[in-house]
Amino acid sequence: MLHIVFGQSTSGSLKMSLSELGMENEEQVICFSDIFSIGPIWKLHDEFGVKQRIDWFRTRFLSEDDYYEMDYGKDFNKTKDKVCHVPEEATIFLWAGDSSHEQTGVRYVLYLLNNKRNKIILINTTKAYHEQFKDSNRVYSPLTTGGIPPDKLKSIYEKNKTNNPIAIEDRSKFHREWEALAEAQDVLRIWENGEVHGVDEDFYDPFIINKASKLHSQQKHRDFMKSARLVGEVMGHLEQYLGDEFIEYRVRHLINNGTFDIEGVPIAMRFYSIKLRS
Repeated sequence: MLHIVFGQSTSGSLKMSLSELGMENEEQVICFSDIFSIGPIWKLHDEFGVKQRIDWFRTRFLSEDDYYEMDYGKDFNKTKDKVCHVPEEATIFLWAGDSSHEQTGVRYVLYLLNNKRNKIILINTTKAYHEQFKDSNRVYSPLTTGGIPPDKLKSIYEKNKTNNPIAIEDRSKFHREWEALAEAQDVLRIWENGEVHGVDEDFYDPFIINKASKLHSQQKHRDFMKSARLVGEVMGHLEQYLGDEFIEYRVRHLINNGTFDIEGVPIAMRFYSIKLRS
């Protein structure tokens, strides 16, 4: 048994679930520590496409520990290599909710595994969560698998581990969908009507501005606010999973085009504040 997941929070929760089941030493977890809803995925199955993605993050995202300069590319290539060299006798579980992040990842992984004979079981965690926990008093819909608590993830696994593997025709469909995604030059993707759609990079800029205006309305006088405060407000109301670094990257863009005034130095979110220019 082998599990492929997208995101460190998902990996941590699944490992905890497997530990509770006594399977932590028997079932391996491979994790793409990435967010596939953002950044270029053009030809990502090829070396040049991977390099383009690495360079995009390195030149746009801030990292106090130089992660994007030093380790991001190594981590991505290491994980990609693990997926490409999965032994063909292994049963693979692909974990993904209804998000552009995880669904793009699913199509990417299935493309990498195209010539493998592995039995591959796709667990749609959004569907499974609502089917198994629909009687909960609190209405909650996790944006990604990482938003599901380990105890519920454990229950989802126990109920879905005997699901039928992905049929050959469905694998071919995923394969074609990846080829279409990998021909596009977009750097932002959303999940809409059961499909991954590429949108313009500034798609959420009006949403960011709207949330900044809302925060200003809560102040006695329009004043600077920490950029982290705005990023948190945006993240808390988004119905898509993009990650805070992408939102912060767009905030810096809005500073550069004159939408926001800045106070401080934008080397990390906590070091600068912003306000809408009057």
